[in-house]
Amino acid sequence: MIESLLPPDAAERDRWVRTAARNNASWCEAVCRAHGTPGAFVEGMWASAHRTPPLYPDAVTLTPHTAGADLLARIDTASPGCSVKDSFACLDLTGAGFEVLFEAEWIYRPATLAAPAPVDGVRWDVVRDADALAGWAAAWGADGNGPFRSELLADEETFFLRGRNGDTVVAGAVASRSESVVGLSNVFAADGAARAAWAGVLAAVAERWPGLPVVGYESGDDLTAAVDEGCLPIGPLRVWLQAG
Repeated sequence: MIESLLPPDAAERDRWVRTAARNNASWCEAVCRAHGTPGAFVEGMWASAHRTPPLYPDAVTLTPHTAGADLLARIDTASPGCSVKDSFACLDLTGAGFEVLFEAEWIYRPATLAAPAPVDGVRWDVVRDADALAGWAAAWGADGNGPFRSELLADEETFFLRGRNGDTVVAGAVASRSESVVGLSNVFAADGAARAAWAGVLAAVAERWPGLPVVGYESGDDLTAAVDEGCLPIGPLRVWLQAG
């Protein structure tokens, strides 16, 4: 049943992967902009000439035709921690001293699917102020606010969704809304119940942005939880980290 909702051909799946990659790159740009080091969208990629915040790549490819040499020329490979999100898992950066950090799958959930039933007793809303963001980040597991600076609250396309049981944040996610999709990232459950977190997040997205499909990427148990709630794997990605 779910498999029948997959985009019917490779060209359509490629379109959704490109849409997901662009949405994710926009989220990376929002994080970097909040840290005062914006990147730029250029020639089939998003790239930052400055070292990006921890956990965020220095470049994201937006087409499968982006050349590795062109990408590396636009980022800081001289200082430690350089990373690249290879959105189509087609680059080979080993010759430039990079190693594969992890692999994952882009996911897509059609807007035509019914929203999952959220967990009873968990109320979902959007973080609106710096104190609430600090509580969200602590539940996510950040040291302080981690990469989630309060400047992100003013970004019109970024929404920190939280699920609360009473006053306690028990789950959450970042929703990055673009014209055609809602991208989900940083989905978490304080008790490790990933499927319940995905059900709640997807229900919250459907309520706030009806008619928009969901995109993102996941791996391992988190991918399994997303698929169990109707998300469809549409293509691989790879994150490279400069060795040493």
